[in-house]
Amino acid sequence: MTNIDATTSLFDRIGGSATIDLLVDRFYERMDTLPEAQVIRAMHADDLGVIRDVLKRYLTEWTGGPRLYSVEKGHPRLRQRHMGFAIGDAERDAWMLCMRGALEETVTDSAARQDLDTALSGLADWMRNRN
Repeated sequence: MTNIDATTSLFDRIGGSATIDLLVDRFYERMDTLPEAQVIRAMHADDLGVIRDVLKRYLTEWTGGPRLYSVEKGHPRLRQRHMGFAIGDAERDAWMLCMRGALEETVTDSAARQDLDTALSGLADWMRNRN
């Protein structure tokens, strides 16, 4: 068991920028290839490059790393930014399926992986805007 100082950010616990970059890359690979993810893939542009970079910056800051997102985009306002998309249980579950697979592949510390999964699950659930 690793003794983690209470002030250690999740960003540092998972491995920093390298892990965030790999996590997001694996996430979008899953979104592009898993049949179960078609419902959320259809909500994205053909080219995932821009949104991939945005998610990397967002997750970096959200997990306690450098402020890469808010300096460019301001407050995330995630629900507002996603309101134009119908997000219900199926979409949340597809998103989490892709993210959980990516987490398993990229975050080696099991406690940090579970903490991030819990946080992302809450975020994904909060993003629902349809029954």
